[in-house]
Amino acid sequence: MHLQESGEMYLETILRLTRKQNRVRSIDVVESMGFSKPSVSRAVGLLKKGGYLTVDKDGYLFLTEEGLRAAERTYERHRVLTEFFCRLGVSEAVASSDACKMEHDISDETFGAIKNYLDRLSE
Repeated sequence: MHLQESGEMYLETILRLTRKQNRVRSIDVVESMGFSKPSVSRAVGLLKKGGYLTVDKDGYLFLTEEGLRAAERTYERHRVLTEFFCRLGVSEAVASSDACKMEHDISDETFGAIKNYLDRLSE
């Protein structure tokens, strides 16, 4: 199953919430993303069907290995792009918002170049 932008957003949100509060339910995703319960329920079902997450008997969401890889990839792109834009002088709120839009579409080549550039600045 090809992961679409919305799926990446859900996985990234689940990853961030898991790191923050350890156990995550769909209602946590609803509250974090501001989406309706039916929308989150549908997304969870699709991500579960695609092999990106599992749901235990108590309703807790767990990323599979594939889901974790996709979530970490998206989250890394978000963090790096946000840092890059902030270093350019963009406010953190705008930088994060713009990073969220770009993290799904930026090529691996361009992302790698930005990441390498930031690494060189940190040396």
